[in-house]
Amino acid sequence: MKIDSQPYRVTPGQKVKLKQWPTAVAPLYSDKADYEAQLAGHIGRLSELQNLLYAHNRYALLLIFQAMDAAGKDGVIKHVMSGVNPQGCQVFSFKHPSAQELDHDFLWRTTQCLPERGRIGIFNRSYYEEVLIVRVHPEILAAQSLPKEAARAPKIWPERFESINGLERHLHLNGTRVVKFFLHLSKEEQRQRFLARLDDPAKNWKFTADDLSEREHWPDYMKAYGEMLGATSSEHSPWHVVPADDKRNARLIVSQVILETLGALKMRYPEPGCSAPELAAIRKKLSRT
Repeated sequence: MKIDSQPYRVTPGQKVKLKQWPTAVAPLYSDKADYEAQLAGHIGRLSELQNLLYAHNRYALLLIFQAMDAAGKDGVIKHVMSGVNPQGCQVFSFKHPSAQELDHDFLWRTTQCLPERGRIGIFNRSYYEEVLIVRVHPEILAAQSLPKEAARAPKIWPERFESINGLERHLHLNGTRVVKFFLHLSKEEQRQRFLARLDDPAKNWKFTADDLSEREHWPDYMKAYGEMLGATSSEHSPWHVVPADDKRNARLIVSQVILETLGALKMRYPEPGCSAPELAAIRKKLSRT
């Protein structure tokens, strides 16, 4: 089944009200076997394109994942990237900033982790936290010791959007393709997943008291996400709002978008260092010894 990724892509400048975006859509697979076959096909093709990306050595790919807790970011990364060569892929998660990171601008710590040419970088949460959790919790902004003229709300948020757009345009112009996914989970589905974590001793460690307190800020987060998605989705660095209530659907959509992004690049394997006659002579020699 060919998946149409366009319905999930945010148009640049679009006013995003997340209540109008689905958290669940009809299954993109007929049954479990069909899902596994589709995902396996995506993984195999992704492995081929990663090899080509590495050999071509002109582009890099940065995948950014943002979501509310329990939306399945870790699972998407684990399943979709399972066939990728670990030498060509790095995953970074950005938690509470260190004292050193707080002494730099808000983009500094993530730029240290950008992928080199030929490689895939994955940000499990990213610099977008600076216009999400920092916006919902103003006390975090106060701890950043910014000059007064740089920390005035609401002016700071469009200014940070502008900084982010500038960074992503710069990356695109220099060969890094940035693709962004917001895993859109319903509040009810999050509740069910939290309960499942509490009921399974092997998953108790995934739940913290902070998860519950953050859930109480759901309307604030939805508003912050909506404004962020509309302000920072561009033709060269698009956001995709992925319905995440069905984990299988989410994985198929994400893998489809990644394949389309890599497939659109004009890549080829480098020319061999030896001519065809030289290669034939070498092969003949190796065949005799």
